[in-house]
Amino acid sequence: QMQLVESGGGSVQTGGSLNLTCSASARYFSGFTMGWFRRAPGKEREFVATISLRGGQTHYADSVQGRFAISRDNAKGKAYLQMNNLKPDDTAVYYCAATGALISSHKEQYRYWGQGTQVIVSS
Repeated sequence: QMQLVESGGGSVQTGGSLNLTCSASARYFSGFTMGWFRRAPGKEREFVATISLRGGQTHYADSVQGRFAISRDNAKGKAYLQMNNLKPDDTAVYYCAATGALISSHKEQYRYWGQGTQVIVSS
């Protein structure tokens, strides 16, 4: 079993930055591919970014490419999402997730989910 807790959300203005943290309880954190997803009001949960077991591979949604950066620290059991140049369209609840599968953008492949952290970007 794995528990995930997100933190670092908040309210910022357009162009601002936030750094989200996902803290995992699993002893073998390094054995899980990690991902970030988000759900905007009235929309489906969508993929944001994912990172491989040791961090050597990353993949981003087109909408955040070049603005967001995913990383992980296996020794600390944490994953991060650095978000720069935020836009109002980035407003959403952000979730971290973990899967035993290879790097993936498909939410159906993720087994463990956090409760989410709210990000609000005002114009």
